Amino acid sequence: MNQIIDSLLQILEYTLLAYFGFASIYIFIFSFAGLWYRPRTQKIRGKIRKIAILIPGYKEDQVIIEVTKSALLQRYPMNLFDVVVIADSFQRETMDQLRALPIKLVEVQFDQSTKSKALNKGIEAIGDHYDVAIVLDADNIMEPNFISKINKAFNNGYMVVQGHRAAKNENTSFAILDAISEEVNNHIFRKGHRALGLSSGLIGSGMAFEYHFFKNTMAKVNAVGGFDKELELRLLKSGETIEYLNDAMVLDEKIQKSQDFQNQRRRWISTQFVYFKKYFLSGVKELVLRGNIDFFDKVYQMVSPPRILLLGIVLFITLIYGAIDLFAESIVPHLDPSFWYITLMITVLAFLMAIPFKFYNSKTLIAMLTLPKAFSIMFLLLFKLKGANKKFIHTSHGTVNS
Repeated sequence: MNQIIDSLLQILEYTLLAYFGFASIYIFIFSFAGLWYRPRTQKIRGKIRKIAILIPGYKEDQVIIEVTKSALLQRYPMNLFDVVVIADSFQRETMDQLRALPIKLVEVQFDQSTKSKALNKGIEAIGDHYDVAIVLDADNIMEPNFISKINKAFNNGYMVVQGHRAAKNENTSFAILDAISEEVNNHIFRKGHRALGLSSGLIGSGMAFEYHFFKNTMAKVNAVGGFDKELELRLLKSGETIEYLNDAMVLDEKIQKSQDFQNQRRRWISTQFVYFKKYFLSGVKELVLRGNIDFFDKVYQMVSPPRILLLGIVLFITLIYGAIDLFAESIVPHLDPSFWYITLMITVLAFLMAIPFKFYNSKTLIAMLTLPKAFSIMFLLLFKLKGANKKFIHTSHGTVNS
């Protein structure tokens, strides 16, 4: 019996090291590569495109008016872009204010609201006379030259482009942590990936697509949550490359309260598991038969641990091994503690390279006191994922300060 238990513990030790060790090396490689990211400038065309800015919103009465007004201020020919608000369950007063603006307003209502349904209805309502579709969240503020930069990227030959989404607010500890998390992901999954020739990850907003390509692809997407992940996987499986524009800024409201953090992360983690299960076999097949590294890489991301969980769990396991090494020599683990010391070092270095210098300040130090709470929420969510991807989980937004 003791031998069986010992063997099981050995298997567990090696499994944990393999899973978290590989995840640490993975983010380290792309974090280091992100330091060498340079934008591509290879002008192929000189076209100025007709653009539809699609803004789906569900009960976003507090933010949608200011966001819509801001979207109208783009430095781009007015006759070549339309702001399209897809309104789901807005108040009558909000609808009246939207109707007074020079936009296209599409009112929708569903038994079960989802972003993919709203976008498909919006596309259906506005017709086909556009070249590019830009997707925003209802709290997003574009910089004035955002559309011009997107058009330039399409002139470089790309059909799918992700802009740089950054924090609009840093007014609470959770907002600061969320802002840092966004920038870490931008560095690793967008800058780092493009630096090594792989596709940028999509975020769900601040992204642009060749219009007819987007319309035809979205018609096949019926995700309840994480529509951008399904869209991204379909794009990469078909061989498309997703470009990233680090200088095309979209400001996004960050989570301010622990409950909103929990709701949002629960949806995200559940989505990852759903799409890993759905695409794992095809990911392996694409890699082996077609050499589609981009697609396989994205499938792996669906099962890789979220960054805050990776850091927290690696730190926790390393502390356990360190304590055993120092105080309980009679308990001899199968693995040398040095393996976990190295894994922790790699993980920390990956984060240090990915976090922008502007966050190295006293506010971030104070916000870090919230990290144990954020880690606890994320860890407990692993046991509360059932049903999270079967219904729409709305994240509320506050008033916009543009």
